[in-house]
Amino acid sequence: MSYDRTVRVHTDFAATVATVREALAAQGFGVLTEIDVTATLRAKLGEEMEDYLILGACNPPLAHRALGVDRSIGLLLPCNVVVRRDGDGTLVQAIDPATMVTFTGLDALRPVADEAATRLDAALAAVVEAAGDAQ
Repeated sequence: MSYDRTVRVHTDFAATVATVREALAAQGFGVLTEIDVTATLRAKLGEEMEDYLILGACNPPLAHRALGVDRSIGLLLPCNVVVRRDGDGTLVQAIDPATMVTFTGLDALRPVADEAATRLDAALAAVVEAAGDAQ
């Protein structure tokens, strides 16, 4: 089972991050958390790796609906979106919201997961469009 939704673009990392933020905002997601994995591993372990950023994206109405079904769903929130260098391109990966339903077994979460997936897919499509890449 795949648990991600991924697109590859051929724009530089910083430009892709900016586009991802705009695309998420256009779909009602705010970025609540940001983890610069590259900088953290460098500072804490002295290790080098490619540009790798984790954005914790949240759509408040969807989060509210999900929490109304299961208060413990907060363990699976926010929706993580990863932007990372991969060879000559940049990958943008979003968690597949269907994992909430699969993991919990709660079919009542399916409408929330479906709407979140639609919005994340639209954001990913906007990133590809902005980059001028075809998927």
